[in-house]
Order: sequence, then structure tokens, then C-alpha cells
Amino acid sequence: MEAWMTLVLQALALPEFGLSTVFIVALVSATLLPLGSEPAVFGLVKLDPALFWPAVLVATAGNTLGGAISWWMGYGAEIVVEHARHKPTEHRVLGWLERFGPKACLLSWLPVVGDPLCAVAGWLKLPFWPCMLYMAIGKFGRYLVMTSALLWWFPGRFTP
Repeated sequence: MEAWMTLVLQALALPEFGLSTVFIVALVSATLLPLGSEPAVFGLVKLDPALFWPAVLVATAGNTLGGAISWWMGYGAEIVVEHARHKPTEHRVLGWLERFGPKACLLSWLPVVGDPLCAVAGWLKLPFWPCMLYMAIGKFGRYLVMTSALLWWFPGRFTP
């Protein structure tokens, strides 16, 4: 598995593909696969500081689309599980999400719990477009803060 991942990362090398790499890495990292996209965004911005806003916006779009994929996976999983069980699922976390509704998707940027949160929102059949809006707001904020902070901590242009 590590050899496969190394090949994928080499194929998506930042200097060659730039924003498309950031989009794909951000999309994949928003699914349930364990991958972080902040290093890709930071690396591209360090290589070309003029790409700060395009990188943040492309990463937000990719990460939000990945959240949508997780939402649809949760939606499909709920249908399959409920069909097999023939009884509703009740948990404290599900009740909390139902109470907050799509606004809970603002927390989709959180590590570890954010991506499953998108899937659970689909499971609960929370309205798709409001969920996408709140996911996009939360993910945009994360990329803006993380990339700005990393640029502040590591000033100067990177030259390979």
C-alpha cells in the first residue's frame, strides 16, 4: 500500500500540476481516507505565493466536494442498514446532529470527526445543499487560517 501511495504522490507532484494536485488531495482527504491536504496547499503557496487565494479556493472546493461524497455515502449506507434492520437507529450523537441540523456541518473541518460527520449528515438525510454550504464555510475557514498561519511561521519563498 505504501508503494502505491508513493506512486500516486509522485504522479501528483506539486511543481508539475499545482492547483489540480491541491484539488485532488483536498477531495480525497475529505473522504474517510486518512490524508491531510494542508501540506499540499502550503507547499504550493510556498512555491508560488501568488497562488495563495487560488489554492485556498481550490482546496475548499475539492474538500467540500469530498464532503459531498461522504454525505452521499452516509445517505446510501442509511438506506441499506435501515432496509436490513427494519428499525430506526437512535444514538445520542445522532440526536445532537438532528437538533443542530445542517449547521453541524460547520464542524466538518475538524480532524478525525469532520469527515465522518459529513457521512452521518447524509445518513440522517439532512438537507444536502445547506449541508454543503456549511461544509464549504467551515473548510474555507480552515484553509484560510492554516495556510496563513503556516506562511507566518515559515516566511520567505521556497525555491527548490
